[in-house]
Formats: sequence, structure tokens, C-alpha cells
Amino acid sequence: MADQTAAQPKPKVTADEGATVSTVANLWPYMWPDDRPDLKLRVLLAIGALLLAKVATTLVPFAYKGIVDSLGAIGGASPELMFGIAVPLVFVLAYGIGNIADSGFQQLRDILFASVGQHAVRRLAIRTFRHLHRLSLRYHLQRRTGGLSRVIERGTKGIETIVRFTMLNTAPVLVEFIIVAAVFIFMFGFSFIGVLVLMIWAYVWFTIRASNWRISIRRDMNESDTDANSKAIDSLLNFETVKYFGNEKLEAERFDDSMARYEHSAVRIWTSLGFLNFGQGLIFWTGFTVIGVMSVQRVMAGMMTVGDFVLVNTFMMQIYRPLNMIGFVYREIRQSLADIEQMFSLLAQEAEIQDKPDAKPLAIDGATIRFEDLSFHYDPDRPILKNVSFEVPAGKTVAVVGPSGAGKSTISRLIFRFYDATAGAVTIDGQDVRDVTQESLRNAIGMVPQDTVLFNDTIEYNILYGRPDATHEEVREAARMAQIDKFIESLPKGYDTQVGERGLKLSGGEKQRVAIARTILKAPPILILDEATSALDSQTERDIQTALDAVAANRTTLVIAHRLSTVINADEIIVLRGGEIAERGTHKELLARQGLYEQMWSRQREASEAEEQLRLKAAADSEGFLRRVPEQAAK
Repeated sequence: MADQTAAQPKPKVTADEGATVSTVANLWPYMWPDDRPDLKLRVLLAIGALLLAKVATTLVPFAYKGIVDSLGAIGGASPELMFGIAVPLVFVLAYGIGNIADSGFQQLRDILFASVGQHAVRRLAIRTFRHLHRLSLRYHLQRRTGGLSRVIERGTKGIETIVRFTMLNTAPVLVEFIIVAAVFIFMFGFSFIGVLVLMIWAYVWFTIRASNWRISIRRDMNESDTDANSKAIDSLLNFETVKYFGNEKLEAERFDDSMARYEHSAVRIWTSLGFLNFGQGLIFWTGFTVIGVMSVQRVMAGMMTVGDFVLVNTFMMQIYRPLNMIGFVYREIRQSLADIEQMFSLLAQEAEIQDKPDAKPLAIDGATIRFEDLSFHYDPDRPILKNVSFEVPAGKTVAVVGPSGAGKSTISRLIFRFYDATAGAVTIDGQDVRDVTQESLRNAIGMVPQDTVLFNDTIEYNILYGRPDATHEEVREAARMAQIDKFIESLPKGYDTQVGERGLKLSGGEKQRVAIARTILKAPPILILDEATSALDSQTERDIQTALDAVAANRTTLVIAHRLSTVINADEIIVLRGGEIAERGTHKELLARQGLYEQMWSRQREASEAEEQLRLKAAADSEGFLRRVPEQAAK
């Protein structure tokens, strides 16, 4: 499905007083979506319901005034001689119907707009999610996953708040103020409206000033909340490491430090809220009292009826609700802006690696990979690769080996375009990887990494990740080729077995076989094995190497290796040292040169022989122990 959000305007990062207007402008395409006429109709109907609710709200005080005046006129006289009992009953009925209509139309407005608001939240959430996946590896390596998820969570909630309040509350409040002002001028003169306007101005001014003060406190609280959440997730993801070193107390102290800062900010938030609410109440009830005194004086002077006094007070109480809502809406919008400020910054973050405007899909014709004078650095003062040139012929296997830090894994990241070369080029069948689309490039490459991380789902889902539209039979065949089918079938739930967070319910060898199976299912023309067996024991390595050899057959294969025993059959071995090619050739040729490769081979062989001797000794000791037990029992 096409990314319909891609054409939407980018939010502008604004933290000044005009942020509200800017945010509403950015959100408008989502509240009035061009591709959803049904949602546009709902917006119009919601506005209609809003206006009808305001009409009903305006008529209710007049019905209340009619009740009071008609009952006062009846007094102690017979109802038949005066207005009759029907008149106040009609006003009571009108009062009830008006309130019911007001409530009904307000609820209808909310119901009609619910789909619009949630659609806007969903579109923005999916746009943010896609944007995160477009950002470069460097960005994600510098971010903390827990903090990032918190930013998105608060941002989407903040967007929902802004969409709802700007559309459903701000406009009704303005309409109601205009209606009340017109009634006051027409019925009671400019003195009443003067006091009303002064009170509203003071109320709004105080609310804005106090709310802006609270925003800085809210930012501090958000930062503490993000920090605490990041530390909690980081600690739980490293649960085993925490246990290995017995650092539960240290982790609890780190988490508590963040929560202490959160506690301090939260107390300030609630204290400032009390100050804000008291100030608002003081301003409103002062204005209410002044207008009440003026009304009483006019009633005593015969210039107003008791019903008029009730009308004024009813309008004042009706003003209080939207006036209080203005304060609430402003606070919520400003606080939500603080919440989504980071989310908008995230959306404004440009991806380091982007497709060129004229980028074309990668065309595979044999899948020959060339590295042409390739240089790369993360930091200009520390070069990683220096003028590296070699070729991986179509259908052949080339291995890259060398000491830690030589730049081996960087080569695979440059092929995938996780980074771009600072000099030189990587080409596939003569096409510079920077000139083709990232999607087509990565579709053509299969990767079996050193650290296989699985999704917290079933084994079948994790294998299907290689090609989501594959059939169950194709999944089983991939598992068979990866030599993990018998293990899966031995499990009680088979392919429906949950693998746990990051695949922790499986052993290292089992996870690697799942990774091999999903790469087999993907069936890419290019295969990269990035130290795929370096974290495994020798026996598991030998078992998995057989499966890897089967996967690499007839594919262009680049092997990034630590254990040299896994690359002895490679067509060519590139030996890196300090980011440069120190040696190259076949396994036999490199051993004959007695250079760096031969030294690495000798050290690893000695280590393997020592490991094998320890294994044999342990087996012998175990056999001897089992033999002595029955002999001792016989004595």
C-alpha cells in the first residue's frame, strides 16, 4: 500500500507563542483529509451540531427568566385570573428541552468527530513510525529505545488532545462569548459588558501567564519520565547481565534517581495547578460579585425584574463553564505542545541516507560486487577503511578477515547503505549502491549476523520474516535446509512456539539456524555472513557451517569472519589490518606466505587444540567417575 502520509506537509518545530497556530495548521490536513470525503462530512455535521448546541444554550437562560417572572406575577392570586398555570409550565418544559438539546447536540458533536480525531492520530502515528525506519543507523545507535518509545507515546496522546480541543472546544467558547456579549449590550447596557470583558481579559491573561510557567515544569517532568523509562527498559533488556554482576541495587538506585527528579517535578506541577485554579476562581468570582451587585441595585430601582437578575446570573454561570474550559483547553494544548515538541523534532530529523531523486531499482545480472578505492570514517580523525579495493565475483565466495577493529563489519554496512562511503564506491553489477533505491538494494541481499535478534513471536513468524508471503510448506523447507526442522517438530507447539523477547527462549545455535532459515526463504542473489558463527562453540559452529555452505552455494557471498576455520574454502580471502588490505589470496596461498594470516591461523589452531584437549580430559574424568561409583558401592 502506498504511503499516503508521505505527501503531507512536514510539521514545523515551534516552541514560541505561535506554536498553537502552527500546530493546528500542520494538523489541518489530517483533520480535513482530501482522500476521505466521509470524514469531511463528519466535520461539517459536527460543526452543525456545535452551532445547534450553542443556540440551545442561549435560549435556556431566557426560559429560566420566564419561569421566575411568570411565577412572580402569579404571586398569591388565583392562577385563572393571572397568567394561568400553563405559562410557567411551558417555560419549565422549554427549560428542560433546551438543556436536553444542549447536552444531546454536544454529545452528537463528539460522536461525529471521534472518527476524525482518531484518524488524524493514526495517520500521524504511522507517519512517525515509518519515519523512524527511514532514519539512518547512526541515529538509532545514538538514541535510547525506551526514551524514543516514550516520546512517540506522549506525542500521539498530545496530538489527540490538540485535535480534539482546538476543533471541539475553542470555537464553541468563542461563539458563546459573542452571543452573551450581544445579549448584555442589548438588554443591560455597556456597563455590564465592560465588567464582563474586563473579567474575561484578566482571566485569560492570568491563565496564559500561569500556564506558560507550568510548561517549563512539564518539560522537566517529561525529561525525568523519559530518563526513568529508558533506564527501566535498558535494565530489563540486560536482565541476565544485571544478575551476573549482582547489580540489582545499583540498577534500582539509578532508576530511583530518575524517579526522584520526576517526583520533584510532579509535586511542582500539582502545586502550580492549585495556584492556577485559585487565581482563576478569584478573578471570576470577583467579576461575578460586581455584576451581581449591579443587578441587585437595578432590581431595587425597578430597572430590572427578578427574572432579569436570574437571567444575568444564569448567563454568568454559563460563561463560567466555557471560560473555565478556555483555561483548561489552553493548559492542555500548551502541555500537549510540550509533549509533541520532541515528536515534531523527530519528524523534522532528516535521514542521513536517502534515495537520490532519480534513483532506479537495482538490476541484478550475476550480482558481482566491487569495492573501488573504498574509504570510510565515522570520525574524520579516526579512519576505518583506507582505499580498499577488491571484487566478489558472481556466484563466488570471498571472505574478509582480520583483527578486531580492522573494519570488517563496516564493509557489510556500506553494502547495505547503512552508511555511505566517504570516498570511493561500492558497486553491484556496475551500479553504485548510492544510485539505486534502498528498498531494491536490501531486497537483493540476505544477511546472517553474528548477534541474531528474533521478534517476540512464533518460530514460524520469525522464519516468515524473510518473505512474509511464503507458504507454510516453503517455511518448512527453509527450516529443513537450515537443519532446524527436527528441533522445531520436537517442540510441543512446533512452529507456533513463542521464542521470547529477542529470542531468549532459544539457544545461540537455534537462533542462528532460524536466521539461516529466514535468509534461505528470502532467497537473495547476494549473501552476507557477518561473523555468523563467532559466538558459538566449535561443535555448533561445525553443524551450522554445513547449513551456511548450502545457503551460499551458487550465490555471491561475502563472509565477514573471525574464526578462520569457517573460510578455508573461500575463493579468495581478504586480510584487513588497520583499515587496509594487508594480504589476499586463498587459504593455502596465505599460509604459504607466513604473514599476518598465518599468525592468526596458528593462534586459533592452538586455541582450538587446547579447547579440544580440555573437552577430552573432561570426558575422560567423567567416564572415570562413572566407573568408580559402582566399584565403591560394591565395597
